[in-house]
Amino acid sequence: MPLPASLRTLVARAASVVALLAPVIAYAATTYEAAPHNYRRVLAALRAGDTLVLAAGEYRNGLPLHNLAGEPDRPITITGPADGPPATFVANAERNTVSIVDSQHVVVKNLVLDGRDIPVDAVKAEGHARYAHHITLENLVIRGHGNNQQTVGISTKCPAWNWVIRGNTIVSAGTGMYFGDSDGSAPFVAGVIEGNLIVDTIGYNLQIKHQHRRPEIHGLQAEGASVTVIRRNVFANAAGGSPEGPRPNVLVGHFPPEGSGLDDRYVIYGNFFYANRFEALLQAEGSLALYNNLFVNPYGDAIHIQPHNDVPKRIDIAFNTVLAERVGISVLTSEGSRPYRQSLVANAVFAAVPLVGGTQVGNFSATLAEAERYLMRPFATPGELDLAPRAQLTSADANPPNPARLTGWDRDFNGRLRKPGSIGAYADAGTNPGWRPALSLMP
Repeated sequence: MPLPASLRTLVARAASVVALLAPVIAYAATTYEAAPHNYRRVLAALRAGDTLVLAAGEYRNGLPLHNLAGEPDRPITITGPADGPPATFVANAERNTVSIVDSQHVVVKNLVLDGRDIPVDAVKAEGHARYAHHITLENLVIRGHGNNQQTVGISTKCPAWNWVIRGNTIVSAGTGMYFGDSDGSAPFVAGVIEGNLIVDTIGYNLQIKHQHRRPEIHGLQAEGASVTVIRRNVFANAAGGSPEGPRPNVLVGHFPPEGSGLDDRYVIYGNFFYANRFEALLQAEGSLALYNNLFVNPYGDAIHIQPHNDVPKRIDIAFNTVLAERVGISVLTSEGSRPYRQSLVANAVFAAVPLVGGTQVGNFSATLAEAERYLMRPFATPGELDLAPRAQLTSADANPPNPARLTGWDRDFNGRLRKPGSIGAYADAGTNPGWRPALSLMP
């Protein structure tokens, strides 16, 4: 028997209300608490907006982040205690400790990852994954991953984009961070690497591999140029490194030579690069802006811009303070670099060979032995080191325009507004009132 018209209307209205409420009911965020005995069961149930709070203790069964689907503004968050005794994940020879496969919009923070000298990675986006995007890794302490140079603190081996890697400490790993694959097939795109401390690795503190044509994956081939930002990190290798297969502290490779990503660039600013006994502090190719950094290498070279898997392209190097025993800043190009500009402007360089190549304007250079005439405490140990100028170094030519409106271009290493014509990483003369370069996280 057909329902009366009035009842049909009431049922329709009720159905509309249920339909409107269904998404809210289905996706209500939940905070779970778990411990070493039950966290894997809770992990499998996480949905967009959920938070998993891990109790202090020792976790021995890894953290598989497989097929987790957070959403923009509703990530899945997995966190240990923000203070006090930590949640510590102990390595297992059968698996990488934090394993990421086909996951998106996931935050992992406040964990200790203890490798126990086992040859597995602390965090790895696995090579068999299709993607890993919008992943945030924050306030992780990674130790005991120095079994060999191929053991990595944080690694991606699948297409990865929009990662934020912030405030992590990596000590004595084989390689600190390694993004991409050796054949250029696993692009790392639009990342933000900020506020990390990476010290005493066998190989690289950080390497971002070169990229060939990007695979056609939804969300990866973005319209327009992307930027990978590397800022406010400490990259140091005073007690690490190896004379067998030496590696720079940081190496960044080229972006795709055609198609999506052709105009991408690195923006590297406000970092402290310290010490490498066997290689330069930084090696780069492709397109990048390098500004407001501190480079100190008592053993060798500081900056090598040179062909590797491709060639240097658009290069802007400005407002850096560089101390090096041998070469300060070297820009070596080849035929493929000719259509592009390589500029070195307003850098303060103290080295046996201060500047090589590029278009040089408004720089200040002197030998390393002369640094104490111009800088406050250039030969002190980290923590006491003070690279502020005794008297402001200036040049009328030291006013390069801001390329592509780069963040922080108009401010110095301490974040103070830069004075017109100032040279080097500091805007004012005299004792540095800000953070003293040290082997610690920057405030």
